Amino acid sequence: MGGEKLLEVFYDYNCPWCYLGTSNTDRLRRERVISLRWTLFPLHPELPVEGMDLAELFRGRPGQLEAGKGKLREAAAATGLPLARRNRISNSHRAQELEKWAVAMGKGDEYRRRTFHAYFAEGKDIARLEVLEEIAAAVGLPPDDVWEVLTVGLFAAAVDEDWLRARQMGVTVVPFYLYGEEPLVGYRPYEDFLKLVDAS
Repeated sequence: MGGEKLLEVFYDYNCPWCYLGTSNTDRLRRERVISLRWTLFPLHPELPVEGMDLAELFRGRPGQLEAGKGKLREAAAATGLPLARRNRISNSHRAQELEKWAVAMGKGDEYRRRTFHAYFAEGKDIARLEVLEEIAAAVGLPPDDVWEVLTVGLFAAAVDEDWLRARQMGVTVVPFYLYGEEPLVGYRPYEDFLKLVDAS
């Protein structure tokens, strides 16, 4: 069969490795004829809407938190993606709902890129209404509609469908990539993506 191949990406906006992984998917899309399917994942659905201190999330595992931050800084430097220092994790559900709105409005890629940048490069709280309105305006969506979209829950069911698909596919960690029936788990070197897509 000809035509574009499909790489499915399971991710969440509060996942730093998902953010850094966009350097690979962006490059892959430039260098290969490939389509991407973006599937939302609930990395920390238990988080309160106001978010949580990372120290609280990693309570009892401070060494793991600090080691993880070090690895992230190294990887960010290697990819060239900016990474702000942050001590809190945001609840990403509102951002996920608005992504589905952005996709419906033909702004999915722009919204995804801008939301990751706002969170990881600028250190903003993507659960805050004013931040989401800024993101919407930056990608050409009407910011005054953000609250209504969230209040009415216009795209809540679409998010639920993605979460259900992730469970059905057995996805338990992100980033997770699926190319046909071949998985690629976690943050990986770009060469691994080339091996994946060039093997078929």
